[in-house]
Amino acid sequence: MSNSILDLGVINQPLLIFGGPYSNLAATQALLAKAQELNIAPDHIICTGDVVAYCAEAEQTTKLVIASDIHVVKGNCEESLAQQSADCGCGFEPGMTCSALSEKWYRYANTQISEPSRNWMGSLPSAIIFKMGQFRCRVIHGGVEQINRFIFGSTDLATKHKELTMAKTDIIIGGHCGLPFGQSIETQGWLNAGVIGLPANDGTSSVWYMLLTPAYGGFTASWHRLQYEYSTTYQSMIENKLDEYAETLITGNWPSMDILPRIEQSQQGLNLDIQPLTFGTSK
Repeated sequence: MSNSILDLGVINQPLLIFGGPYSNLAATQALLAKAQELNIAPDHIICTGDVVAYCAEAEQTTKLVIASDIHVVKGNCEESLAQQSADCGCGFEPGMTCSALSEKWYRYANTQISEPSRNWMGSLPSAIIFKMGQFRCRVIHGGVEQINRFIFGSTDLATKHKELTMAKTDIIIGGHCGLPFGQSIETQGWLNAGVIGLPANDGTSSVWYMLLTPAYGGFTASWHRLQYEYSTTYQSMIENKLDEYAETLITGNWPSMDILPRIEQSQQGLNLDIQPLTFGTSK
């Protein structure tokens, strides 16, 4: 299993970052089409992991991501599927509704993934690093040392400071929690692009990605909604009896919030409005 770090060096062009394709083929196709529309090449696209999860087209989505030649950080789902583990390794506590629901989709996904896809998952880097302007950036899935650690917008600053110190970086770009957010932490920052496989529990069917645009010795992070045709994804989930999360594609709300801190729980169904964040000197 790979625990390598991929170093992309200095990046002087926009980067498109997204998380959690979650076996949602249509959303992944839409994301890659959006990148083409924005003239962003595959080597300037990063996925924060969990290519496979809740939806029904696990192998098809994996093959598309492999063929796209974008950069991917290993998520807990890749780690578990590569090892053919008994569960997804998502970090849900026993007895949680999320834990019970994950058993179903993971069992299904584990029957779909081919040996070449498992080998690719096992070869993925545990982190991707790059420099944009004066800022050192590190892309991870969950936590620096714990792949399935949940870090939310409301997670305390002490936790984020500790993770940034362990990472020896200025900016952490994380995934795993499923919700987009950005936070300046003194001269550092924590960013999460959100995911494209499921809506962000915000009462809409759209999903999220993030752009990092170089500017004046630093960069601006901006969050963007992605609309896609989810009907084929929904139908595939229903046909394969993954209906618990199928309704989420339509309602935009998660079937369980037991992993969410109180603040994020209170925001279910509320329209997200994430303002851009600029790191570095102003012009």
